[in-house]
Amino acid sequence: MTLQRYSRAHVRLPHAPPFDRLTTALSDRYRLVRELGAAGMATVCLAADLKHDRQVAIKVVKPKLVAVLGADRFVVEIKTTAAVQHPHILPLFDSGTADGVLYFVIPFIERETLRAMLNREAQRGVEEAVRITTQLADALDYAHRHGVIHRDVKPENLPMRDGRPLVADFGIALAVSAAAGGRMTETGLSLGTPHDMSPEQATADVAVAVFGI
Repeated sequence: MTLQRYSRAHVRLPHAPPFDRLTTALSDRYRLVRELGAAGMATVCLAADLKHDRQVAIKVVKPKLVAVLGADRFVVEIKTTAAVQHPHILPLFDSGTADGVLYFVIPFIERETLRAMLNREAQRGVEEAVRITTQLADALDYAHRHGVIHRDVKPENLPMRDGRPLVADFGIALAVSAAAGGRMTETGLSLGTPHDMSPEQATADVAVAVFGI
């Protein structure tokens, strides 16, 4: 998909200071197109990678979170996830700060999540269910052996590409956990989705991810 479709007339972003600053600061590398969604820790935007002529997703960390944790520490921790390379883990393309706005860049996957697939076809074959579960377990085992614990494994965080699951959202959860230390209460956020949390959620134990599977 070429970048011609991303003319400035088609850009649809919130008129808010973080997005205005980010758009200007990254104008030579990315063209922000539109907001894809927002969660407790970040807002996700569709963007055009000008150098590589591809679509990417840029996650913009909430300013309140950056203020509590500190941008420098956050960037250091984000780099840890860049070393986690596995066929079933969504990779990290880029990260940094731009005019005081903290961001990181991941592939844009324009496909359904495991949750959407299950909602569409509730009953899957045993062989397919075992295959998907095995692939997820292999990805999480690889991450655990590299010291990375995913605290929010759930179908909504598992995009499907060509029938293969991808574990997403390692980056921000890990960075927040490591950078915050014992100060998570100051952010007003929790790591994980309450409905899907394991009893070991607060300990960063591998059982958290096992429970998610």
